[in-house]
Amino acid sequence: MQLGTAESAPGELATGWLDVTDLPTGTPERLPVVLAEGEEDGPTLWLTAAVHGNEVTGLAVAQDVMTDDLASEIRGTVVCIPTLNPAGLRRNTRTSYYDDEDPNRYFPDPDAESARPPSVQQLIDERVYEAFADSADALVDLHTAHVGSMPFLIRDRVLFGEHRSEDEAHELADDLESLVDAFGMPVVNEYAAAEYVEQNLQRSTAGAALNNAGIPAFTAELGGHAVVEEDVREAGVAGVRNVMRELDVLPGDPDPGAVGPEAPVDYPVKRAVHPHADTPGIARHRVDAGDVVTEGDVVAEICTPHGERKATVESEHDGYVLGRMHGVAAYENDALASMAVRDDGDLVVPRDADEGSDGGE
Repeated sequence: MQLGTAESAPGELATGWLDVTDLPTGTPERLPVVLAEGEEDGPTLWLTAAVHGNEVTGLAVAQDVMTDDLASEIRGTVVCIPTLNPAGLRRNTRTSYYDDEDPNRYFPDPDAESARPPSVQQLIDERVYEAFADSADALVDLHTAHVGSMPFLIRDRVLFGEHRSEDEAHELADDLESLVDAFGMPVVNEYAAAEYVEQNLQRSTAGAALNNAGIPAFTAELGGHAVVEEDVREAGVAGVRNVMRELDVLPGDPDPGAVGPEAPVDYPVKRAVHPHADTPGIARHRVDAGDVVTEGDVVAEICTPHGERKATVESEHDGYVLGRMHGVAAYENDALASMAVRDDGDLVVPRDADEGSDGGE
């Protein structure tokens, strides 16, 4: 297989670079590429990481999966781009510096329309998309989440409509479910369809692979950002290898029980940026990542700078805490946490809410 300057042969691990644009300084912007090709034909798994430049545990997992002996273990091919955002990595920030844009919102969407020419970040994302859309049988995108976050997996809802029938969407959703179950971390469903599209998440790496290219793909949120969390890194490597086993890229059966952590609740959940502060002040959180909460439980208190309590902030949902938002200075309607809340919605939903249910509130 060849991607950019990386060219593998059966039984070999190869490294190289994928040029995605030219910089004003006269040098190319290059993405690192690692290819592992087995001796036997088989599926092609894409592994991408660090599309947000400071989400470095994902980068470390990608590096550590691609061992020197991987090609001798597998059938098929594993394609790895350890960082999709070298511009963010250079300055240890989430975004690129081209236009300070979120690089994970510009992958192709057949329904997206704009009168303006594509930005540099959009061009980069389109070129990466073309590469995995042409070759991937599955894709795992490695991220990290909020401050002190627990690790979890995001499963996008599969959209149907003009570009995919409902039956095709159910088949794709079944393939996706087998991969997230194999990985072995708590699974959190993505937002309902209307909010999902409003947030442009169908143009994220995994969202575009799943809902636009029709490739089973999901996002692994591997703890907090900025530094490599070694215990989560180890679990992430084991989870990716479980996905390889589920795809029959690696021999044997996946062992999701060996990865962890266990989901704190036994009912389906979806991702929610919740709760929000009704009044400005200093947020004092009363819950930690992994804590189970029920509707009405206090998640945080809002205090004056002198320490006097102004208000309490309660959860409006049953669920558990994924992580807390950065900082303690809260303005009106600021989100205080990321939570997994009870989800009774469907996993296969029409893209256009007028066609039916949008997957729940």
